[in-house]
Amino acid sequence: MHLKEIGEFGLVKRFQKQIKTDRSVFKGSGDDCAVLKLDNSNYQLFTCDMIIEGVDFRKTDNLENVGRKALAISISDIAACGGLPKHAVVSLGLPKNMQVHQVDLLAKGLFDLAKEYKINIVGGDISASTKLIIDVSMLGKVEKYKLCLRRGAKYGDIIMVTGDFGGSIKGKHLKFTPRLKEARFLVDNFKINSMIDVSDGLVQDLGHILEQSSVGAVLYESLLPLSREAKGIEEALCSGEEFELLFTVSRDQASKIIKCSKYRFRVIGEIMPASFGLRLINQKNRYSRFKLRGYCAEARTARFAQSGRTWQSFMPRCSKGGYKHF
Repeated sequence: MHLKEIGEFGLVKRFQKQIKTDRSVFKGSGDDCAVLKLDNSNYQLFTCDMIIEGVDFRKTDNLENVGRKALAISISDIAACGGLPKHAVVSLGLPKNMQVHQVDLLAKGLFDLAKEYKINIVGGDISASTKLIIDVSMLGKVEKYKLCLRRGAKYGDIIMVTGDFGGSIKGKHLKFTPRLKEARFLVDNFKINSMIDVSDGLVQDLGHILEQSSVGAVLYESLLPLSREAKGIEEALCSGEEFELLFTVSRDQASKIIKCSKYRFRVIGEIMPASFGLRLINQKNRYSRFKLRGYCAEARTARFAQSGRTWQSFMPRCSKGGYKHF
């Protein structure tokens, strides 16, 4: 059996079956961060992310932006758990024909963002590679009562997001702002039942919450915030790499969040019973059922390849029916 037959998430599940942890681990594989026991008041958050030339960025992309992205992805993971980033190590795979000034640009993107978010880069590793590879491992901290995971969504919750969706390939995937301030504002002032950052696509990442919380959901097309670069609703649902926050809260908490003017949070749907699955209600009150299949490594590779394949090749499969079934 080849890797392409089981896919990225199938491979992750194979690994998860073999992972054993001791009592020092509060939450292991399967969330935006691993959650480790630290002290009586706090958990330690641990995450890692790798970006690869031709998969997550083009060879011609601005290297300062590439370095920035490498660190920003891990900051986004820490934010999704409600925490604050503290320390990072960075490993580089560098082609031998890279110029020193190119590596300097890459480092500038990393170090400038680390300074902005008060992150200590405390070491790393360098190796020769046929392509540029950047791997970041990051430690953070979160108060125990503010920790957000994917498994807390409840029937009746309102689904909310930050930002807009779709068209990230046109620049946002390299220049996005990690939603750390928004995440801390939410956990400081409200009860957040579940949260995730949208890296693999809105449908796919919502699916992670639904699976771990054993619930279903309905999304409303009329409420989905499309970016100016989005080609349409399908791209907004599945294109990925927006790195926005997606979270669920009770109706009461949602009402309070909506009234706040400090940040803009949008309602896009509701949590339903597990038997409902995941459905989209369109402008004509007709629904689509989604088979959870979103943005993944295969889609990223195709996006940067010269084969001409596009994000539509990796869209979720839908079955359409009448609103009466809802």
